[in-house]
Amino acid sequence: MKFIDNIKNVWKIEELRNRIMVTLGLLLVYRFGAQVPLPGIDGDLLGNFQGNFQGGGIGSLLNAFTGGAFAKASIFALGIMPYISASIVVQLMQIAVPYLQKLQKEGESGRKKITQITRWLTIGICLVQAPSYIAGMRFLGVPDEAFVLGLSPTFYVSSILILVTGCIFAMWLGEKITDKGIGNGISILIMVGIIATLPQSFVEELGSSSIMLVLIELVIWFVIILLCIMLVLAVRKIPVQYARRTASGGYEKNIFGGARQFIPLKLNASGVMPIIFAQALMFVPSAVAGLSDASWAQAVLATYSDIFGLWYNVTFAILIIIFTYFYTAITVPTNKMADDLKRSDGFIPGIKPGSDTAEYLDKIMSQITLPGSVFLALVAIFPAFVVKLMNIQQGWALFYGGTSLLIMVGVAIDTMQQINSYLLNRHYDGLMKSGKNRKAVA
Repeated sequence: MKFIDNIKNVWKIEELRNRIMVTLGLLLVYRFGAQVPLPGIDGDLLGNFQGNFQGGGIGSLLNAFTGGAFAKASIFALGIMPYISASIVVQLMQIAVPYLQKLQKEGESGRKKITQITRWLTIGICLVQAPSYIAGMRFLGVPDEAFVLGLSPTFYVSSILILVTGCIFAMWLGEKITDKGIGNGISILIMVGIIATLPQSFVEELGSSSIMLVLIELVIWFVIILLCIMLVLAVRKIPVQYARRTASGGYEKNIFGGARQFIPLKLNASGVMPIIFAQALMFVPSAVAGLSDASWAQAVLATYSDIFGLWYNVTFAILIIIFTYFYTAITVPTNKMADDLKRSDGFIPGIKPGSDTAEYLDKIMSQITLPGSVFLALVAIFPAFVVKLMNIQQGWALFYGGTSLLIMVGVAIDTMQQINSYLLNRHYDGLMKSGKNRKAVA
């Protein structure tokens, strides 16, 4: 009953209600566009083409990220992944390019310029991926009869233009969800695409396994979800002491009588971004190897096309660990935290304010990021263990941990936390918090 009351409280806050409605409306537009095929293509003749993106291969994972749009030759076939790839490139360049480093320090104006650079780079990536996608359709089972207007230059130019526009429009939808809606728009678009393929995968698993086995799988699945939630919410609390001012404006000698607070350092401060970044890069080896007929290229293509293979998952896990450290270093500015703490007359007991505090926070972050990144990598590659040990359907295994589940859990928690903050600011009980009634505070 209390949970139902909290849901009712969500709709009592006009701003939150409007943001939720905007988010749902924009997601509906995105899902509708994912069902619209490219002009000049007969969607009823794409059966063999769609079959290449079923069964849990790398194509199935790519199709899941686009919510099935990739296999349907939709106007949103490229999804949001070109934007993710562009974000990876720009963030990597911020380490080596002085101009981007300067923009990063300029605050809001600098971030706007970096966002604009990312958008233009997204267009460039789309201009490479769109013709490759259209050219590869015939090799992946699309018959010539499916091209109603034929493979003319007019069809190529119009299709490339529509695919690029579809990706940019999806990027715009994500940014609008972030600004006007609730949650991180780009991550929500990916999550909705993944969830769209969940019912079909579960039905296929239900039809090929006994009820008892499916029940056991569901129990293990919920345990994995709980572990993912623990990973996302786990924090290391760093105690902070604040000097207490006297009536005369000075400080009391017994400064330990001041207010005590904590700095919560998250075990997984980078969220789901290392998973998204690593997954985007995992498409590169097979894409590059597919351009050559050499024996080594075909070996690479075979190795990195099997998402349940040994070397694919080893490489995937290493990339996740690397990106976790990289993204944590970007998103957790320990020097700024130390400066802010010093300006507010706070300090960590036993640690000198200033550079020593920054070094201490950096050391703690390095210590907790290691187990966090390893655990994140283990969960990400867990579907490979499930397929080998339990012999379940590969399509269903993608939700058994791995990228899909981590993205869904991480994005869902992030969205709920934003809703939670709205409720608590209005003196309501939060969705993710039980205990005293916040109404009594009003």
